[in-house]
Amino acid sequence: VVYIYIYIVFEGFYFGIQHPTTSYVQFIREFVNMFLLVLIIFAGTIWLQQILSLIEVKGDVTASNEQLNSERVPWIELLDSRKQFVSAPSPRICVSHLPYKFMPLGLKQKKGKVIYVARNPKDVLVSYFHFHKYANMLETPKDFDTFFEKFLEGNVFGNCWFEHVKSWCSHKDEMNFLYITYEEMIKDLRSVVEKITSFLARNLTSQQLNDVVEHSTFKNMKNNPQANYQQIPVILLNHQLGSFLRKGTVGDWKNYFTVAQNERFDKVYQQKMKDVSLSFIWDMNDLISP
Repeated sequence: VVYIYIYIVFEGFYFGIQHPTTSYVQFIREFVNMFLLVLIIFAGTIWLQQILSLIEVKGDVTASNEQLNSERVPWIELLDSRKQFVSAPSPRICVSHLPYKFMPLGLKQKKGKVIYVARNPKDVLVSYFHFHKYANMLETPKDFDTFFEKFLEGNVFGNCWFEHVKSWCSHKDEMNFLYITYEEMIKDLRSVVEKITSFLARNLTSQQLNDVVEHSTFKNMKNNPQANYQQIPVILLNHQLGSFLRKGTVGDWKNYFTVAQNERFDKVYQQKMKDVSLSFIWDMNDLISP
């Protein structure tokens, strides 16, 4: 079987296999009803889908057995999600990789909430590299070195990580905005779940919070067919070549970056992020509190 990948570039953004029309992009931009938008650039996408789904059912994992996470918390930029999104009761919950310029108008009017999940970009690069290797709808990387350069240049699906983070975070005061990191979730998942629950004004008992956390661990999600994306059709993902839930760790980039690449990345990072007051954890050892 031969799979053909294609990037649809619309207003400078790489949309991958989906072909957005002008009317659909306007639909996204002009949407004003209440909803929750979760912005993630390869920083635990299905992890947040799982957590949000469980918070909505107060930790009862059996209540969501009939649907995949990707159906309960759909992608706003997927064209076949439009009907589902419009018909869903408010507040709608969805995830997205979209840049700030496509932000729905309702969010600027604080008619919804945004959870932005970031991850240290070195680990994002490695995770993205592996995703491209088994995602049939995306270009298979020639090798890590080539992908490394494309990532720094922003010539990948989702475009430039640096610009995405900067554009959203620089406008955070315009919205009901919660910023969390992948590394926080690794270090203390319970604390992050509590933070999200409070942000969403959901009232869960201590046991219900425990259930959300328990069913959102890497081990349990990896064995949960509703959460692990193993049911996504092979035309999109070659499950023999990889999986969404790969390692769930911090600092895996050290197994891939050469010394020269690490120095080059640090230089680019310092240049592009010099005006942004964000910090990241780059190694698992740094998660250990002194």
